Amino acid sequence: MTFKALLVEKDDEGKTSASVQDLDDSRLPDGDVTVAVDYSTVNYKDGLCIGPGGGLVRTYPHVPGIDFAGTVETSSDDRYKPGDKVVLTGWRVGEVWWGGYAQKACVKADWLVPLPSGLSTRDAMAIGTAGFTAMLAVMALEDHGLKPGNGPVLVTGAAGGVGSVATAILANLGYEVAAVTGRPETEDYLKSLGATQIVARTEINETVKRPLESETWAGCIDAVGGPMLARVLGQMKYGASVAAVGLAGGASLPATVIPFILRGVNLLGIDSVMRPHEDRIRAWTRLASDLPMEKLHAMIQPATLSDLPELGAAILKGQVKGRVVVDVNA
Repeated sequence: MTFKALLVEKDDEGKTSASVQDLDDSRLPDGDVTVAVDYSTVNYKDGLCIGPGGGLVRTYPHVPGIDFAGTVETSSDDRYKPGDKVVLTGWRVGEVWWGGYAQKACVKADWLVPLPSGLSTRDAMAIGTAGFTAMLAVMALEDHGLKPGNGPVLVTGAAGGVGSVATAILANLGYEVAAVTGRPETEDYLKSLGATQIVARTEINETVKRPLESETWAGCIDAVGGPMLARVLGQMKYGASVAAVGLAGGASLPATVIPFILRGVNLLGIDSVMRPHEDRIRAWTRLASDLPMEKLHAMIQPATLSDLPELGAAILKGQVKGRVVVDVNA
C-alpha cells in the first residue's frame, strides 16, 4: 500500500528540497491511530518546515503539515474507531513528527480531537491552527473580563490566518473590531469579515517615548509582537488585556512595565501547540458555534500538495491572505 506525500529531503550540502512522492505505508511513524487525511492547511511553521526547517525539523526526510483532518482508518486506542472524523493541531506534528501533508498520517491518540458536530473536515482545516489559536485568544480575553460594549478590540496582522478568524469571531460576538493591516488592498476583505475600523500598520508599528498614550482599546489580539506590541500596550484601557499569539514583527519587546503597574494591563500568552485536551474541546466547540461559516468559507484559498512549496515560500514573506485549505487527495 502506498500514499502520496510532500517529502522534504536534505542533501549532503545541507540544502533542502520538497516534492510530492509515493511512499510505502511502512514508512509511517509508529502511533496509536492511522488517519486517512482529507485536508491540511498552511501556517507560518509549515513554510519553515517546507523550506530550510527553521530549526523545527529534527530528522530528514520529513513530511511537514502541522494540521490535518480526516477519517480514522485503524486505531489501537478505545477512544477512536474506524470511520471517526478527527482533527489534529499542534503537538509538534509536522515538525518533529510526520504531519498532514500526506494522504495518511499515524499519530498518538492523545493528540486527536473528535471533529465537532456541524463542522466538515474541510471546515476544520479552514480553521486549522490559526483559527484554533484565534479562538483561544478570544476565550482568554473573555476570561479576563472582555465583553461587547467595553470598546473597540484591536486585531493586529488582521489579514493573516489568525487575524482573519479572530476578526470574524469577534464581530460575530458583537464586538467592535479595529483591524490592523499593512496591505491597503485587504481593507474590503477585512470589512467583509466584520471589521468596523481599519488601522494602517504605519500608525502603530513604532514605539514612542511616552510609555502611556490615550486609553483606546478594550482588548487586543496581537500576532505581530515587537515594537507594535510595545506601542499597543501603552494604548490599552485600564484593566484591559492583550492576547499575544505571534511574532511576525519580531520576538523582542521594547516596552516598559508602566502599562502593567499604572493601568493594570494584562499580557496573556497564547500557546496552541501543547494545549491540554479539555481546552481543545472547549475551543473547537466554540468555533463550531461562534465562527460564521459563510465568512470562514470566504477566506479559503484552495490548494493541492503540489502547490505547497510555492505557498510555503509565500507565507514566510507575508503574502498569504486568509486561510489555505490543502486537498491532499486532489
